[in-house]
Amino acid sequence: MTEPRQINMDPAVSVAGQWVADNPPRPDIIPHLKAKFSLTSLQAAEACAMAQKFRLQRRAFG
Repeated sequence: MTEPRQINMDPAVSVAGQWVADNPPRPDIIPHLKAKFSLTSLQAAEACAMAQKFRLQRRAFG
């Protein structure tokens, strides 16, 4: 059985995820997040995944 995925509680990742969800999609988002929020590549990818969940929940629940 697989282990449950650990949730990243880094506030910078959460803020970046919210920022991505609030802005239109762009092709160069990972380098932009790394520069704007001082994130690692992994953190920037986690922020993008979090933003996708935020967008999905907004569509589902308004």
